[in-house]
Amino acid sequence: MANKIKKGDTVVVLTGKDKGKSGEVLRLDPRENRAVVQGVNVVKRHQRPSMQSQGGIEEKEAPIHVSNLAVSDPKDGKPTRVGFQMLDDGRKVRVARRSGETIDR
Repeated sequence: MANKIKKGDTVVVLTGKDKGKSGEVLRLDPRENRAVVQGVNVVKRHQRPSMQSQGGIEEKEAPIHVSNLAVSDPKDGKPTRVGFQMLDDGRKVRVARRSGETIDR
């Protein structure tokens, strides 16, 4: 993965049932190479009632493998590959290969 996708990035799904959908990365699991993306790979869980919650059928996002994701270009929102570049002040930033714009804030 090499830090190409980070929490808070807007990503596009490349393959699978949610192909073409985009959303924000909510959580990353670097050991499993998986990410949880808002509104993507939504599954239904049957929840038993407890003292805190009422129970019922709950919808939540399941993790998706990062190889099926691509960072969206800040310019046009289409999927792009990520490169790295050193700035004059010595910072290393992520760069969209498609447009050449910096991804990092």
